[in-house]
Amino acid sequence: MKVRAHVFVAGRVQGVFFRSETRAKAKKRGVTGWVKNLPDGRVEAVFEGEETSVKELVEFCRKGPSDAGIRSFSVSLETWTGEFKDFEIRSSWGF
Repeated sequence: MKVRAHVFVAGRVQGVFFRSETRAKAKKRGVTGWVKNLPDGRVEAVFEGEETSVKELVEFCRKGPSDAGIRSFSVSLETWTGEFKDFEIRSSWGF
């Protein structure tokens, strides 16, 4: 079953390769969507794909890369749209 998850992660999550590791894990699992840094220091991501693969990405974000320090984490399940062709790191500035 295809699912979609939208996550926000706060703490020491910028400057610790959070986005690049998330993208690598998503591509390896065939998950599409995006990840980006937010101006307030959080990381935001949207994952779409098979339920098992999306759950693995969500669990990765709960812990983050080895140098991360997660202070808070939230996830919301949304309706799968199929709008993404790949997984990308988006600009923090919205371009």
